[in-house]
Amino acid sequence: MIPIVLAGLAVLLAWVAPGLLARRHRFRRTPRAALVAWQAVTVGGILAALAAAPAAVPLLVGGDTPLEHPWLVAAAGVLSGAVLVRLLVTGHDVGMRLRRVRARHREIVDVVGAPDEATGDVRVRVLQHPTPTAYCIPGRQSRVVLSQGVLDALPHDQLSAVVAHEHAHLRGRHDLLLEFFSVAHEAVPRPLHSDAALAEVSLLVEALADRAAVRRSGEVATARALVALAEGRTPDAALGAGTTAPVRLRLLADGPAPPALTAVAYLVAVLAATLPLILLGVAWT
Repeated sequence: MIPIVLAGLAVLLAWVAPGLLARRHRFRRTPRAALVAWQAVTVGGILAALAAAPAAVPLLVGGDTPLEHPWLVAAAGVLSGAVLVRLLVTGHDVGMRLRRVRARHREIVDVVGAPDEATGDVRVRVLQHPTPTAYCIPGRQSRVVLSQGVLDALPHDQLSAVVAHEHAHLRGRHDLLLEFFSVAHEAVPRPLHSDAALAEVSLLVEALADRAAVRRSGEVATARALVALAEGRTPDAALGAGTTAPVRLRLLADGPAPPALTAVAYLVAVLAATLPLILLGVAWT
């Protein structure tokens, strides 16, 4: 009956666990470990669904068991097949959509923006807009976009924090991480969607980039930069320093997480990622 257990585990990790994690706001204080836990829970749910069919294979070679439970073998095959097809189709659609939007926005930025005169770096583009705004366009031809308003409003240390934040997104390829979660979010049936989970992951990505800003300019300068950017808007498919600023300000004030909290997040990750594989191994023993 392990295929049934794997199917139940898939539902648990795809539906119940994200809601529980999204409500555990303490994990926000350790964004890297929390993101690992989120990834492991998502991967674990996918593995559990995909492993249902392989776990049913021993039933086909186990004597008369298939005659007793033919529905179990068929259901496991349908589940794994449906999940695989849905992931492939959704991954293609989401990836193409994001890359198309980013390419179009990058073209516009390159036309209407100008290179940052202070650095001369063509990857940093300045838009003539009074509202303090900063974001990055990820991809192979990445851009860091700053408004003239942010250059006028922020002193050097705060501006350095903003740029460090955006470069952390690009260096860490946080766009791929968010794309992975977007695919997983859209691939599951609508009743299992968790918008709160997707929003929580986006917040954690921003909080992780804030750590790079703190290392560059300190907590005070980073916090003041977040306040200045709080009213800025980030285009679709871009990553912006001003998003979720009020919550991230509280995280900066809370300071680093206790080691025990980080350990719990990594423990959740290990359990979520390995349990489907353990069950599959048991099915074949």
